[in-house]
Amino acid sequence: MSKNASFQRPPGARAYALRTSRGGFAVVDMPVADGVGTRGVALLLPGFTGSKEDFTLLHEPLAARGYRTVAVDGRGQFESDGPADDESPYAQEELARDVLAQTAALGTRVHLVGHSLGGQIARAAVLRDHAPFRSLTLMSSGPAQISDDQRERVKLLRDALGTMAMDEVWVAIQAMGPPEEVGGPARGPGDQAQLRRRWLGTRPAQLLATGRQLCAEPDRVAELAAVPLPFHVVSGAYDDTWPVPDLDDMALRLGARRTVVEGAEHSPNTDRPLPTARALADFWDAATAG
Repeated sequence: MSKNASFQRPPGARAYALRTSRGGFAVVDMPVADGVGTRGVALLLPGFTGSKEDFTLLHEPLAARGYRTVAVDGRGQFESDGPADDESPYAQEELARDVLAQTAALGTRVHLVGHSLGGQIARAAVLRDHAPFRSLTLMSSGPAQISDDQRERVKLLRDALGTMAMDEVWVAIQAMGPPEEVGGPARGPGDQAQLRRRWLGTRPAQLLATGRQLCAEPDRVAELAAVPLPFHVVSGAYDDTWPVPDLDDMALRLGARRTVVEGAEHSPNTDRPLPTARALADFWDAATAG
């Protein structure tokens, strides 16, 4: 496959640059299905080493339930621009401001979904200003820093990025065997050539800055619980990035709806997309009715 090969998109989805007050961001935008009334709009934020393509398998089932879905590459992720060497634009506060700008550009209140790192960025955006959001879903995204094992993986990745080029790091990671999603290239619906192209498109400074955030994130659950929004905590039945009991406890502290997707691990959006989409739409329907 050529180096310009594209990830598959669902029929009817558009890929374009969403223009915002903070620059352009690459998105995949899926309208609701024909003949289905629009029930809302969801903005989907990917995790560490991930991209908008991680939500590919959710678009069609959510469109059938009446939800327009907009999956975005954050600053410096895959097809969204960002500096390669300067980490300051990737500070969590800056990334949260990006999310608020993306929501403003969509022109409506949105259901916000953040996977893994994307959940912590989503939380920061909601804590800055909750008014643009109808609900918040934290998908495989925990209350504070990642687990000890994953912190070690991120440290190894950050050390490698300090001495090796991105293509060299890719080769080294592949030689180590199938990667975990934190500390290595995220799994996704694409083939190896497409996943390599995504890895090479991600800016090293983005990985360095956000990897540091994952390893030092404080517990902000009490702050979030004071925000008047409906919350949803979604995970697989097993997660080595944030242990499932920690996610259970976070949901209790938030008064959140809790969904455990059986047969899924750190990425229920790719492991079990249909039950994950159903859980999201059921929550949004209830939030809208409420």
